[in-house]
Amino acid sequence: MHRILMYRWKAYNYLDIRAGFEKLGWEVDELWQKLESYDVAEAFAQKLRTCISEKTYDFVFSVNYFALISDVCEEAGLPYVSWSCDNPLISMYHQSVFHDCNYIFSFDEVNCREFRNMGVSHIYHLPLAVDCARIEAILSGAEDLSLYRNEVSFVGSLYERNSYDRIESKLPEYLRGYFDGVMRMQSDLYGSNMVREALTPEILSELSQYFTLDKSEGSFSDLGLIFETTALGFKIAQIQRKEGLMLLSRDLPVSVYSNSDTSDLIRVSFRGSLDYWTEMPKVFAGTKVNLNFTIPNISSGIPLRMWDVLGSGGFLLTNYQPESALYFEEEKDLVSFYSREDLSEKAHFYLKHDSLREKIAAHGRKTVAADHTYDRRLQQMLAILKREGVADVGCHS
Repeated sequence: MHRILMYRWKAYNYLDIRAGFEKLGWEVDELWQKLESYDVAEAFAQKLRTCISEKTYDFVFSVNYFALISDVCEEAGLPYVSWSCDNPLISMYHQSVFHDCNYIFSFDEVNCREFRNMGVSHIYHLPLAVDCARIEAILSGAEDLSLYRNEVSFVGSLYERNSYDRIESKLPEYLRGYFDGVMRMQSDLYGSNMVREALTPEILSELSQYFTLDKSEGSFSDLGLIFETTALGFKIAQIQRKEGLMLLSRDLPVSVYSNSDTSDLIRVSFRGSLDYWTEMPKVFAGTKVNLNFTIPNISSGIPLRMWDVLGSGGFLLTNYQPESALYFEEEKDLVSFYSREDLSEKAHFYLKHDSLREKIAAHGRKTVAADHTYDRRLQQMLAILKREGVADVGCHS
């Protein structure tokens, strides 16, 4: 019997991944403890050391990368396997990423190439996935699907709480104007990112007087990365989502499911928050046009939301993502938009063409069910680990 120790935290896809390993014949033990720091937490480190000393594990696994887990695994000589679902993952910009024990899988190809170029040898591109069978079981037994029907809907955060808003008033007028211009241009630009180039050495030098860079001793993240991601990236996501929703809601019924404050979206129907496991698939299946706005921090990869919509048999209208063409056929599996104007035109068009919209949704679900399940992804992961000599980690079912 082969055994994995999985660190559990609030990752949406954790249970699907665990179930996938178990379906392939693996025994899975779970370690859970809230981390105040991703790289320094001695109580957690000691708990992990105790776990791996008491049983024999093929490797330790986590969704996303944790420097602390890597340090303990390097110390113990035990492989550490992680699969990222966020990008850029600030915790990866840490000296521990160069440990020999690491086997890192990233859902974003651009992010993967970046770390390869840094000299990280065991990093691989592995897109995310969806458990269509789990979703089908939810939908087939549901008696309340009528409660989740919508013409157009968006599920997600509006990022009204972002660090840029907290520091904006402290910035000099010149910097505020510069960042406003950058964000305005980026907010209607999909498929490419101009923010990093806009953060020139001169701009960053001036910004350093107003933005405190808080990082651990082992981190090599810099001011540009942190500010681009945690400040401008989240603020741009807020602008894109709110302005897109406001535009559509002028003459279309738009529903929003979120924990965010939607009080300024006066024409939008606020439907509250959703449980990821029991309710979200019902919204995706019951909505005519499901919207996805990928946060600009994700360079090329396909976020989990896109897989979940398609796996629920929902019609997906999403901003363009570079990796989408690797796995999906445009206007056959999903539909991409390239600007707010394009978003509006396509939302109106597909609401008027039921048969075409339903045909695309059905084909999208067929595509992910055939080629993009967690079973398939984990088989690909295990094949890479076997090739790298981690262990005899074939499928054991």
